Amino acid sequence: MGRKEDESSSNRPELAAFVLALRGTPVTKPMLYLCDNQAMLKAVKRWVGEGGNATLVEASDVDILLEAIKELRKRTTAEAATLLVKVKAHRGEPTNEEADIQADKAISSKEIPTEWHNRINRAVFT
Repeated sequence: MGRKEDESSSNRPELAAFVLALRGTPVTKPMLYLCDNQAMLKAVKRWVGEGGNATLVEASDVDILLEAIKELRKRTTAEAATLLVKVKAHRGEPTNEEADIQADKAISSKEIPTEWHNRINRAVFT
């Protein structure tokens, strides 16, 4: 799922899993998302709340991040609580083990969309 030529990051699969979880949860139902990836949570956090000058211009994984923002807006409009919780990323940690199990199930599913596998043709300047 990574695309180095598009300035993707190691957060790409984590963001994709987050979007799939958002899409898989009814927009009117509260959602608790457990994640062991602090960097992914920081990327999403920039878009939560009011104010700030956040921009997608320099964001990695802009295509998936944009989808996450759209899904979060739907949930906000529906006044559904969406809680993102950082869990410890250590083996044996029960919440992390469950997150790993769910991720493995998602990866092996035949229903995983391929929408984020193609290049986005974004201009990248170095």
